[in-house]
Amino acid sequence: MAVTLKDVARASGVHVSTVSRAFSAAHLVNARTRARVLAAADELGYRPNRVARALSTRRTGNLGVVVADIANPFFPPLLKAAQEQARARDHHVFIADTDERTEVEEEAVRSLAGQVDGLILAAPRMADRRIRELAAEVPIVVVNRRISGLSCVLMDVGEGVGRAVARLADLGHRDLALVSGPAASWTGRRAARAAETAAGEHGVRVHRVGPQPPTEAGGAAAFDAVAGAGATAALAHNDLMALGLLAAARDRGVPVPGRLSVVGVDDTLTARHTRPALTTVAMPVEAAGRAAVDLLLRDATPQDLVLGTRLVERDSTGPAPAQA
Repeated sequence: MAVTLKDVARASGVHVSTVSRAFSAAHLVNARTRARVLAAADELGYRPNRVARALSTRRTGNLGVVVADIANPFFPPLLKAAQEQARARDHHVFIADTDERTEVEEEAVRSLAGQVDGLILAAPRMADRRIRELAAEVPIVVVNRRISGLSCVLMDVGEGVGRAVARLADLGHRDLALVSGPAASWTGRRAARAAETAAGEHGVRVHRVGPQPPTEAGGAAAFDAVAGAGATAALAHNDLMALGLLAAARDRGVPVPGRLSVVGVDDTLTARHTRPALTTVAMPVEAAGRAAVDLLLRDATPQDLVLGTRLVERDSTGPAPAQA
């Protein structure tokens, strides 16, 4: 005969309702008690029937995460952290990649809406109004975008970018190229405003370059405009674009940081191991992934959760050429 919840409850010495919560709402059960329940279930060979649970509770036990570009190294750590947090809360994760295309983003949300208990939109490109309309169909938490009426996890990119500009000014840089990514990027607009504010405070001229695709190719394509502006430092939309700038500088024989200092945003794994190692604004992507899951699974008033960022100084920045 199939093992039941009652069998697991009897073996672990707890009430049936506790066993049920251990599988469906793990955060409501004492960690030691849940471990005892899971051990008893494993020993008895019990497996929860997710289909039956979904029919009775109208909960699927699944969450969806929609990202702008899974090939961008910014997203995998966020996805992994979200998946681990969801698993700890007895949920599974479906992932959709929109390839930076707004129409694909909306299609992904509509496709997943009936299969999940909620969605995390990481750096979405859709208009605020459209996201609110979709949130009426399925619970949504947004990462790296503030939308009124929805819970949002924000990484304060402005904080780190402001520090980056101040540090470049300390190094003697007075001409900064601001290399932008997609025009629809909320984070990019925040970073640009913070950079221009900090530049004004420190006597640094800002030269706008872009928008460009948020890729290495996009960064490389921006190099000639950066050099033509007479900039001695460049702040890129993300690490991928910064890596593209580094590659183009090597191809043209421009020493970094001797003649051009380069700063990225994200602190991806690649940034730490490229040569020269990339100075960048570290974004707490793992913490954001975990927090987004927690916000999605709790039934509460929408809130904004703001996570701090920091400047990580490495070898791609140095004194302005006149002081080198």
